[in-house]
Amino acid sequence: MKRIWIFFGLMSFSWAVSAQQSPSPGLLYRYISITQGGSNPDANRVELRSDIDTSWTRWKERGYSFGFNPVLTPMYTTVNGILSTPYMIQVRGNTEERNKKRWGYHVFEGYAKDDKSRITMLVNKHIEEERPVAELYYYGTAYNHSEQAYNWFKIGSDVRQHSFLFGRDKAIFYGSLRLTNAFTLGNIGKEDLLNEKPQGDDENVYQSDAKYVNFKELKGSGDGTMFYDKDNKIVVIKIDGKWMKLNVEPLPAGVEYKF
Repeated sequence: MKRIWIFFGLMSFSWAVSAQQSPSPGLLYRYISITQGGSNPDANRVELRSDIDTSWTRWKERGYSFGFNPVLTPMYTTVNGILSTPYMIQVRGNTEERNKKRWGYHVFEGYAKDDKSRITMLVNKHIEEERPVAELYYYGTAYNHSEQAYNWFKIGSDVRQHSFLFGRDKAIFYGSLRLTNAFTLGNIGKEDLLNEKPQGDDENVYQSDAKYVNFKELKGSGDGTMFYDKDNKIVVIKIDGKWMKLNVEPLPAGVEYKF
């Protein structure tokens, strides 16, 4: 019995010290709410929240404020410790996404040692090929949409010169590639090429810049590069620094496809 009273005495002392260190003990109820989840009066859920304060010092840093309006976005809520859960972590959608997700799109950011470059995952910023797009990349510190603004994103391992690297306009596969469906060469003609980089941010002039990327990559390509010249209806390959035509011929007699 004596030990129990000692335990409660220590707990009371701890709560008293904690209350003295907090701005006000009553404020805890303002930022940590415990509410009943449904019809069960003994089952509750927890919510954490932070205030909106435009004078917060972190808002002066680009990595915190960029893409948010401090008048509408609460200050960041920080957990000073490793966050671990046996359940999943989920980012929900909102009827108004702006100022909840960065620019209304980012669902995850993981920062590097410089606390500026980051892994970024976002959803529904673009529609491509008639479908919404989820995007994943390693964003550097150029803070624009140029090719140099995006670092390599590797999938497969952390071993150098192994696995698969992805950049903004280039992918390098150190491993083999096995397809279970058709392989289609790039269909490129004069209308798909631009020999000078267009002026402006690449995101704003994306169609013209994509044509410049085609030209730049083909001009700087090495031996073994192939594409389909749709203007002349030929397949070409670069050998010994020169573009050459691949010879093709009709299918043998008796060979035909139903597609």
